[in-house]
Amino acid sequence: MKPVEITDSNFQEQISSGLTLVDFWAPWCGPCRIIAPVLEELAGQYEGRVKIGKLNVDEHPMTQAQFRVMSIPTLILFKDGEPVDQIVGAQPKRVFENLLDRHTHTPEASEGTQATQ
Repeated sequence: MKPVEITDSNFQEQISSGLTLVDFWAPWCGPCRIIAPVLEELAGQYEGRVKIGKLNVDEHPMTQAQFRVMSIPTLILFKDGEPVDQIVGAQPKRVFENLLDRHTHTPEASEGTQATQ
């Protein structure tokens, strides 16, 4: 599964609900190219739980400036439109999995399943 292409114009719509991991990247960035296959794997692995998106900072500088992204790759995790976590730089796949797992396996998710008296 491929990550969703995110632009300045569709950014708010893409991050507005649920969890969305946005990769701020550029085609000339070596580390960005290194993690691209990892993000494709994560898009399939977390399908239905986390949306994975890519925003090309050369083509869409407004969103980059809004979130003060100074170095790429920077990956920001949004929950219902609000930034909740971030990773800067190319990292091993397990680092991204740990980040996503931390936000998809929360105590609030299990609260509704407890029996009431």
